[in-house]
Amino acid sequence: MSMYQKMVDVIEQKVTPVAGVMGSQRHVIAIRDGFIAALPFMIIGSFLLVFIFPPFSPDSGWRFARAWLDFSLKYRAQLMLPFNLSMGVMTFFISVGIGASLGKHYKLDPIMTGLLAFMAFLLVAAPYKDGQISTQYFSGQGIFTALITAIYASEMYAFLKRRNVTIRLPKEVPTGVARSFEILIPVVVIVFTLHPLNLLIESTTGMILPEAIMHLLAPLVSASDSLPAILISVFICQILWFAGIHGALIVTGIMNPFWMANLSANQTALAAGAALPHIYLQGFWDHYLLIGGVGSTLPLAFLLLRSRAVHLRTIGKMGVVPSFFNINEPILFGTPIIMNPVFFLPFTLVPMINATLAWGATKLGWIAQVVSLTPWTTPAPIGASWAANWALSPVIMCLICMVMSAVMYYPFLKAYERTLLKQDEERSAQQSESPISVN
Repeated sequence: MSMYQKMVDVIEQKVTPVAGVMGSQRHVIAIRDGFIAALPFMIIGSFLLVFIFPPFSPDSGWRFARAWLDFSLKYRAQLMLPFNLSMGVMTFFISVGIGASLGKHYKLDPIMTGLLAFMAFLLVAAPYKDGQISTQYFSGQGIFTALITAIYASEMYAFLKRRNVTIRLPKEVPTGVARSFEILIPVVVIVFTLHPLNLLIESTTGMILPEAIMHLLAPLVSASDSLPAILISVFICQILWFAGIHGALIVTGIMNPFWMANLSANQTALAAGAALPHIYLQGFWDHYLLIGGVGSTLPLAFLLLRSRAVHLRTIGKMGVVPSFFNINEPILFGTPIIMNPVFFLPFTLVPMINATLAWGATKLGWIAQVVSLTPWTTPAPIGASWAANWALSPVIMCLICMVMSAVMYYPFLKAYERTLLKQDEERSAQQSESPISVN
């Protein structure tokens, strides 16, 4: 048995079943849906950063830059309000999104389940003191608490509903009123479980639940922002995609909570004028590692356009425009790359090498770090700059990664091209040698 066949067998027998289970697991799906629901608000909130912190040196003498800087300083409090009510309360949207997703899964009312999840989060993450509610855990620091409380509240609601522990009103009562009474018992259970737990943790540790969770997860959060974490997550994504499984959905579903927590920390540091603490965020993943889609295949699409093989040239024409917007299914399945042994090495190694280059350059201070959340369909050089508050250095890094990707893909593409051309020649020879029937 060849080495390639052994690898395929391991993927099919070991990796694919585990990935399939993870990809269909209800809590993983709910977390993904929660972040998708929050995404529009977080993108708009991040976009406002460029107006609040203009991409110019504070001592710039350019009249336009000077006017923009002075305006942002004068009206910073007003400009920060939309940001604080979007990125600053991201946990609100995530809680409701997770609750609604699990509500649909259990055939509960999604709105009521989402609101129950939201209440559960506020119950432990919004301490009231001196007539004010603390907003400290409404942004990135409260993400893990939002995930835990939303899942707990939704599961408790489903548990009580399955066992008919609910208030049922006559059929003549309007549906909306009946649903409101139906959720009364779950609300009571959530209040009388989470609130005492929060008080107990605070009395014994001096920390409320979100603070205790972040304290416990601090080593994991720190480890998630490291080069090994990048390489492992990229490798898993590429292996799954090579087997035809949407690995990016699984990896991003796991990494999103860490990315959002680290993004919030970077934005807080930016507002305070401090050094940005984190490198590995979604903008890093999207615009350095997935240039043109998973496997960084945009440079490969350009190479396909000049291929001598008609099939590859056709795929290049079909795939190059979608690849600009990080949609590369035509390239993956048309070339094909999926389950094609010729492309296994470059498909796996290209994003890992780009990750190493971008990580090292960022560590050396050569590249501006990510402070904004961008749509994943944003073309790589533009998205890289946007994510780093419109700095120029990410554009240069992105172009370097594209060149490296092209250089690595090229020899494997030429080898595959020769194989196709040889097959075409053999097919033509067989057709020319076949006997011609005469009536």
